[in-house]
Amino acid sequence: MNIDILLTGGTLPNGQTADIAIQGDRIAAIAPEITADPETVGEIIDISGDLVSPPFVDPHFHMDATLSHGLPRINTSGTLLEGIALWGELKPLLTEETVLDRALTYCDWAVSMGLLAIRSHVDTSDETALVGVRALLEARERVKPYLDLQLVAFPQDGFFRAPKAKDITLQALDMGVDVVGGIPHFERTMEDGRRSVTELCEIAAERGLLVDMHCDETDDPMSRHIEQLTYETQRLGLQGRVTGSHLTSMHSMDTYYVSKLLPLIAEAQVSAIANPLINITIQGRHDTYPKRRGMTRVPEMLAQGIRVAWGQDCVLDPWYPLGTADMLDVAFMGVHVAQMTSPAALRQGFEMATTAPAAILGLTDLGLAVGKRASLVVLDAADPIEALRLRPDRLLVVSKGKVVARKERRDTDLALPGRPASVNRRRPRR
Repeated sequence: MNIDILLTGGTLPNGQTADIAIQGDRIAAIAPEITADPETVGEIIDISGDLVSPPFVDPHFHMDATLSHGLPRINTSGTLLEGIALWGELKPLLTEETVLDRALTYCDWAVSMGLLAIRSHVDTSDETALVGVRALLEARERVKPYLDLQLVAFPQDGFFRAPKAKDITLQALDMGVDVVGGIPHFERTMEDGRRSVTELCEIAAERGLLVDMHCDETDDPMSRHIEQLTYETQRLGLQGRVTGSHLTSMHSMDTYYVSKLLPLIAEAQVSAIANPLINITIQGRHDTYPKRRGMTRVPEMLAQGIRVAWGQDCVLDPWYPLGTADMLDVAFMGVHVAQMTSPAALRQGFEMATTAPAAILGLTDLGLAVGKRASLVVLDAADPIEALRLRPDRLLVVSKGKVVARKERRDTDLALPGRPASVNRRRPRR
């Protein structure tokens, strides 16, 4: 067979060494050794000793706000509520051109990091938010050849609280936004929050769409909208199509109540997304000591069989002044905060930035298997645990059968007094 790209000697996440043949936009073969006539191979790339991984996937991001840090001012308190207020000040200043430019810049960052699929929430609270909707719909089309951008209609100021949010959310869905979102804990009352979950899930059921709701992003242990989301999932037959994002109130909930809640989430096949960088930065701002860090109960959910993934959430925006589009940074922080340090847990932490979020987004054609889409990343690491430890360079990124990013390995020449000259590598070559 003709082969467009042949990767030789790579290490798969399970530790096996394999060659990978790419034909068109598909993985044509994976085997310990693939022999082919050089005349029939477009490019042979030696990746001996390097980790080959499925692409990184970010299941929770806000691309309409990204790279806007400092406009029109800084979030001085660092709280979620000031960030929302600051976003309200910024929205009237946005143009489609600036939102699109920042989105495309961020997508370039993402591709360089091997991040090839992103689910982004986009504000649908009022007419000014439609600037972001139109810009991100355009961005979705522009990056389609190399990056999957999935959009969530997100009435950030409250589906009922913001007077026009319902109409704008429906308009955004009519325009082609992919997923139904919400923010029940930001409604004026707990009852309004419950009603918003019900109505938004009904909209998704009627339209055959997925649901991804900001749920209980608060330190209040009595914020329990995930319970309503789980109930509506069962009532409307949405099993496997619903995600609860953040769930930070679970950090503060009574453990007995959580022991009742988690089996219900698992039964309804509701997925969960933790955003460790942002959750530990925003939550607990009103505490003295001990100070809560707010990330949801990841190990406990995993033990119940609930599908859990890491999300980036924010990069250089009204809520977060840092970030690089590197999902290994997110996973690195996540396994620390969740105390996931056994070998099995660390490997699971790596999967929570690759295969787990791909499943949540419904990207069933991603993965290292014959017939799957030829999208993958080669890392300067020997295995997933070393990748978490080092957050290494992405040496090669392939998207839909095309090499979209390359980077040379970085070693440091050492010349230390009293010692022979040497080369320092971030990891031992094996």
